[in-house]
Amino acid sequence: MSPLLRRTRKKPADRTVTLIGKPGCHLCEDAREVVSAVCAETGARWVEKDITADEELHRAYWEQIPVVLVDGEQHTFWRVDPERLRKALGADAKPG
Repeated sequence: MSPLLRRTRKKPADRTVTLIGKPGCHLCEDAREVVSAVCAETGARWVEKDITADEELHRAYWEQIPVVLVDGEQHTFWRVDPERLRKALGADAKPG
């Protein structure tokens, strides 16, 4: 396979997880716990954005919060599965 066609798999430490939510949202709090724990395990960076402070995010995701993006691409919404997030970050197994 040509080197140009081969996709290089990013390491978890090179990935960024974005949690989009709002204050007072219990699902957002649950998602924050999962995202924080998985990112701490894998070394991925994560940021949180408040949907109430950003009109574009509000328009795009209001009915889906909390929403999790991995490197800017939507990964999931409402509930975050830690194993699925680990896999998306390139860390297939929980360290043990």
